[in-house]
Amino acid sequence: MNPNSTGTAPLSPTERSTIRRGAKRAVAERDALWALLDAGLVCHLSTVVGGAPLVLPTGYGRDGDTLYLHGSTGALSLRTAAQGIEVCVAVTHVDGIVYSRSAFHHSMNYRSAVIHGTAVVVTGAEQKTHGLRVLTEHLAPGSWEHSRQPNKKEVAATTVLALDLTEAAVKTRTGGPNDDEEDIAADTAWAGVLPLRTVWGEPEPQTAHIAVPPHIAGRAG
Repeated sequence: MNPNSTGTAPLSPTERSTIRRGAKRAVAERDALWALLDAGLVCHLSTVVGGAPLVLPTGYGRDGDTLYLHGSTGALSLRTAAQGIEVCVAVTHVDGIVYSRSAFHHSMNYRSAVIHGTAVVVTGAEQKTHGLRVLTEHLAPGSWEHSRQPNKKEVAATTVLALDLTEAAVKTRTGGPNDDEEDIAADTAWAGVLPLRTVWGEPEPQTAHIAVPPHIAGRAG
């Protein structure tokens, strides 16, 4: 975690993290990056394996300006990312489909983040356990204390990577369609936004003798 970074501090774009296409949709506030990551569950980790690009979806967790990733010590993607090479991580939320009067101007409302950097292998049992707790509490809040925590063998079989969030870009789109004036004047097709929302369903227990705990029931729709 970068102790000098706060949520109110602006992002510091580099040459490769500067948004040029659709620059008006760039978001400069670091707390917007944090909020976007905290609202997501899956990121896409990009690296190069054997000279070819590889993109894999995976869970993650954030602690301040550090993003934690994890997986089996046998995972080729993590072993490669752990070799000190540059990686890229992306998180995207789709908030709605934008219907325009012309097919060309159809779009989507979204929030997206792209992070560049070099992932660092987390070593030491205490540090790895912290990373695993951050991951667990992000994906399943309340579960670290409720469930059995990883034992030494499980921790040893897990690779935990830490990626600094300093070099990141955030881009969003909101609002309705951006139709051409002639299409607005003609007004021959429906235009508007169809929102998209993700909601939790009802818990499906496999331990009928144990009531659904509050940290799970509270997330259910």
